[in-house]
Amino acid sequence: MAGTKSNIINREISWLHFNERVLQEASDPATPLVNRMKFLGIYSNNLDEFFRVRVATVNRMIDMDKGVFHDKYINPRKTLREINRITKDQQKEFQHIYNSVIHELATKNILVINDKELSAGQGKFVERYFREHVRPCLFPIILSNLKAASLHDHSLYLAVVLQVKGKPALENYALVEVPVNTLSRFLILPSENEKHYIILLDDVIRHCMNEIFSIFGFNIFKAYAVKFTRDAEMDIDNDVSKSFIELMTEGLKQREIAPPVRFVYDRHMPERLLKQLLAKLNISQGDTISAGGRYHNFKDFVSFPNIGTPDLEFTSMPPLEHQGLRVTKSILAGIKEKDYLLHYPYQSFHYLIDLLREASLDPQVRAIKMTLYRVASNSNVVNALINAARNGKEVTVFLEVQARFDEEANIYWAGKMQEEGVKVIQSIPGYKVHAKLLLIRRREGLKNVYYAGIGTGNFNETTAKVYTDVSIFTANKEIVADVNSVFHLFESIYNAPRFTKLIVAPFHMRLQFIKLLTNEIRNAKAGKDAWMILKINNLTDIKIVKKLYEASEAGVKIKLIVRGICVLQPGVPHLSENIEAITIVGRFLEHSRLMVFANGGNELYYLSSADWMERNFDNRIEVACPIFDRDLQREIMTMLQIQLRDNTKARLISPTKSNQYVKGNPNLKINSQTETYKFFKDKVL
Repeated sequence: MAGTKSNIINREISWLHFNERVLQEASDPATPLVNRMKFLGIYSNNLDEFFRVRVATVNRMIDMDKGVFHDKYINPRKTLREINRITKDQQKEFQHIYNSVIHELATKNILVINDKELSAGQGKFVERYFREHVRPCLFPIILSNLKAASLHDHSLYLAVVLQVKGKPALENYALVEVPVNTLSRFLILPSENEKHYIILLDDVIRHCMNEIFSIFGFNIFKAYAVKFTRDAEMDIDNDVSKSFIELMTEGLKQREIAPPVRFVYDRHMPERLLKQLLAKLNISQGDTISAGGRYHNFKDFVSFPNIGTPDLEFTSMPPLEHQGLRVTKSILAGIKEKDYLLHYPYQSFHYLIDLLREASLDPQVRAIKMTLYRVASNSNVVNALINAARNGKEVTVFLEVQARFDEEANIYWAGKMQEEGVKVIQSIPGYKVHAKLLLIRRREGLKNVYYAGIGTGNFNETTAKVYTDVSIFTANKEIVADVNSVFHLFESIYNAPRFTKLIVAPFHMRLQFIKLLTNEIRNAKAGKDAWMILKINNLTDIKIVKKLYEASEAGVKIKLIVRGICVLQPGVPHLSENIEAITIVGRFLEHSRLMVFANGGNELYYLSSADWMERNFDNRIEVACPIFDRDLQREIMTMLQIQLRDNTKARLISPTKSNQYVKGNPNLKINSQTETYKFFKDKVL
């Protein structure tokens, strides 16, 4: 019975359930108002990416020959209909939440107004701002001249009806791109009568439309917001005469002219204008077309400004010092003595920068190797690596150019580092490198000694402020030898080494985890204590899901903490009744991957860069690292137990109660992220 189609949740629908949890954060009265607005922005940005990648893939499945496409767990046409139904319902809820937040902000004397609500003084302020800052960024296109390829994906446009009073025959249409990539979406207006005002950039343009088109004789203007989303999957040419960077650059250009997968428009737009737009953009009724409200591109609301009191945002939780590393003058010397775990964003990311700085200056350090997947825009990590190269160190970086939506930035950083003498490896044919690895080689006496850093998330100081991730610093000889072997692998993919401690994909990660599950099944059948705790972002690998069902049927107690997609159904009688699953969405993005196995009383602990997905097991270089230190094991278990007790931000993953909040003692509210911060804060007091 395990793993039949009826017991596998559609992964696209499961993802929409995840994004619904983000929407729940926006609707939660306990979430501060400005953060509620920002959660609306996160929801919108997530949905854009979902359409660009996942819906684009479903569309390709529909177009694919049935003889080629084989997946008994998904019917693409049915899936697309369900996606459209769910997103339509969520958009209604989104608009309701937005209106509610706008109303509550008004009670705090913060008013988001449109162009029709400006006072005379505010109107003059807006007009002056428009002339000085906005108008130089506007380059309208007359609709009759429009070529679909000239429009930017992910951008916001105003479709404008141009009219002359009393002369309807002179009607024309134009498109104006709202320059949110250059200017803030939000203009803060002068306060009046102790009230604070914000106007959106779209409405600034609406107010000043006559300054763009009146010179052509038009005097009536009606503007309607539109946006569309293109297929973001890249088809990479296999031309061996071109470098990988050339191929990726060409792929990025193809993305700019890829077919649209979604079109959203203001429902009040005249039918005649809508038809012309759809025709010009080659959008058919078979595509996803959504009638929306006055405003689109809510992803910009991630940057919604706080012009009120501090309590409109989350209480500050600045990164904490590490109780061990803060008293260690030399981080390398400290790591040589014992392993350390760093927990972001609860603890400071600067320890990694300090480690790289120390390595770049230490005369005994000979080489530094590092993997980079997503890099911060002003990366101190990259600057530290460049500085190490300038100090004569041998620096090698595997920079994953194929990191989706970061390809262009990574191409830039690759060139920058190469200019400074860093050896940059940019691709492995057929694989992405998703492992988060750092290796430092130091000459000590007559031998080389290695130090390693292994993480669950990117070496990125920006995301380290909002993503919960774990990194281990270690000098364990077997682990660092395995890390060294992974780096050798990047330069010789066809000579796969043997690993003694690390679990490495795509070679044996799925098999090793299945072996660990099989061991728990064997122990359960023998009457021994058998359990596991798994914390990951996504669970979609069908072979693993079937094994989890088998383990549950054997009596293994399984607790899952899955932030995003989970195709497994917990709590099904005679199948998964021994599996409990929760999901946590809060102020920080849960991103760490941690696994604990009972192992007959000799517990096994791992941290990993990999989710339990087909792509991670089969198409990526991933690493899972064991944690041997007993103190660090207790630290991991404490964190996991705090999350399993969460009754504030935890929701059930359930076939019948999806996204219902976990109920607990109403007199003892536990927010796991707040409690985790307190746990680490107490350690440094």
